[in-house]
Amino acid sequence: MAERILLVDDEKDFLDIMSERLKYRGMDVATAGSAREAISKIALESYDVIVLDLQMQEMDGLEALKVLRTVKPELQVILLTGHVTLEKGVEAMKLGAMDLMEKPADIAILEDKIRRAHARKMILVEKQTEARVNEIILNKGW
Repeated sequence: MAERILLVDDEKDFLDIMSERLKYRGMDVATAGSAREAISKIALESYDVIVLDLQMQEMDGLEALKVLRTVKPELQVILLTGHVTLEKGVEAMKLGAMDLMEKPADIAILEDKIRRAHARKMILVEKQTEARVNEIILNKGW
């Protein structure tokens, strides 16, 4: 099963190139040109991993991360930025980002991080499903 990726960046050329490179590696990639568009898309579609630019015009990656993780806590988010700072990295991890990478991202490393994020999401979803099944069983008295 291919990883479903939502690639979010306000630089169209970057989106086009990166999405093609990830598709070439067998991933199912959708794109969003803004954080608001990404938030709308996750309400309608299911994604395993969000690869999110940290610095965007209308809403930055940290603000978007807060919303994304509130709406779908199981989402795995990898932040990309051209300007890494220790403070931003620490804040991103506290908000639930799985990782923070500097642009230009090494595609092999990003691919590895996406595959690990996908596996992590699958474990979280499995635990959530198990908890729901146990709750149903307890409530039904079977």
